[in-house]
Amino acid sequence: MQKAQWKAGKTKSRFFRGYAHFPQSYAHFQKNVDMHPEVEALFVKGKINGVINKVSRGSSMPDLIAAIATALLPSGVGIIRLSGDGAADAAEKIFRPQSGKPLSYYPDRSLIFGEVYDEQGEMIDRGLAFLSHAPHSYTGEETAELHCHGSPMVLTLVLEALFAVGARQALPGEFTKRAFLNGKLDLAQAEAVIDLIDAETPAAARYAAGQLEGTLSRLVEEIYGGLVNTLAHFYAVLDYPDEDIDPFREETIREALQAGLDRIEELLSTYHRGRQITYGVPCAIIGRPNVGKSSLLNAMAGYQRAIVTEIAGTTRDTIEERVTLGGVLLRLIDTAGLRETEDLVEQMGVARSRAAAEEAELSFLVLDGSMPLNGEDWEAIALAKKSANTICVINKADLEPAFEVSALQGDFSSVCRVSAATGTGLQELEKVVAELFPFGRKTGSAPFLTNARQYAAAERAKDCLVRARDGLFEGLPPDLVLTDVEGALASLGELTGRTIRDDITDRIFQRFCVGK
Repeated sequence: MQKAQWKAGKTKSRFFRGYAHFPQSYAHFQKNVDMHPEVEALFVKGKINGVINKVSRGSSMPDLIAAIATALLPSGVGIIRLSGDGAADAAEKIFRPQSGKPLSYYPDRSLIFGEVYDEQGEMIDRGLAFLSHAPHSYTGEETAELHCHGSPMVLTLVLEALFAVGARQALPGEFTKRAFLNGKLDLAQAEAVIDLIDAETPAAARYAAGQLEGTLSRLVEEIYGGLVNTLAHFYAVLDYPDEDIDPFREETIREALQAGLDRIEELLSTYHRGRQITYGVPCAIIGRPNVGKSSLLNAMAGYQRAIVTEIAGTTRDTIEERVTLGGVLLRLIDTAGLRETEDLVEQMGVARSRAAAEEAELSFLVLDGSMPLNGEDWEAIALAKKSANTICVINKADLEPAFEVSALQGDFSSVCRVSAATGTGLQELEKVVAELFPFGRKTGSAPFLTNARQYAAAERAKDCLVRARDGLFEGLPPDLVLTDVEGALASLGELTGRTIRDDITDRIFQRFCVGK
């Protein structure tokens, strides 16, 4: 297309009015975007250097916060954390180095031994202290930590002493929120912090560590940068027709849109696996009454989670427990035995069992290997076949078998003989689970979407690019097409926090514990 055609419908550079989701500086922009050479030349000449507005997420908070950063349980060491203006002064008021020199005398991040005193000058404890000055700290502010003995009472007294010298109680996640607001972490990395704290498996911990290191953020930046480059080139051609810039072609837009769309769709495809790694795989334990479902749950959990009796129909409702099997976090659901019954309560339990089995991503079909298969067993087998993945677990392997295991090999790819009473066969069951969900053995280097907020933002970005691509094929003017690209940028910005509402960030950081 010719330059004259690009001018049609011109709306005076929406792109260059400055959006909150654009990079915080030209240097950052240049680092993250493979810019078209002619467009870059305009930046260097200073003609459009100011169009990428510097946008600050926030600034250092004027108030000083303090919190106990370790669990309030008796332990060897407990940590109290401070952040904000006056953190060093507050720590110095209650901590006296044994050397007699003031705390501020020592180099940044030096561990200093000394005593902690309360407002009345009485010693509370002996321990360590260190300062970390802005901006080279976790929050980007002046921070301090006091490492004391891990008595809940000692930690409480130290915290009260800090309140007496001007600190206030930190809110849940406020330290990490300040790190985000001060540009030390983006939002995806901040969410990885709580995922790392909550990790229950090696895979979940490795994944969260990778996200904290920036695997997801870097991918989003690459997609974002490619789209920004497309917009920058287009508007440079539109607004500076006298400059020697290559004409912008429809084919260029189409290729850029498709490249961004492909990468977003690839990212969206990771959501299901990311949820499994972080929150666990829903797994229903199904079978007729008294085959050992609750006993199997207890054996995997390592304690008596469910009541076990010889009375059929003991389990009336679904019982849930989180266990790690084969390096995979399972959200086990023990269900009521499947059978016809006149008991109204048990009928409700059986209905819930069927629903749990149909919705689960994995089912353990439990059969009693010491008894011949009956009609209720075959009903359970039929239900198990509806599950996405089913492992047939033949219980009571310590007793004489009453039927041939080979009879079920054709129905299920995985058949394990176990004894919930003795633990025999559980290791084999672990291996089968690990083979079905191999992410338990992989590292966390790949980017994943793990929560609904991230998925929704990526989905909106995808929808915007689909509309832009379809509009281009339908012959809409390029500046109208690129309006949807700007919408995609805004949605991608929500992933890393470039564009995010305060109420959403508040909700995210409420997931955190106090002191982090």
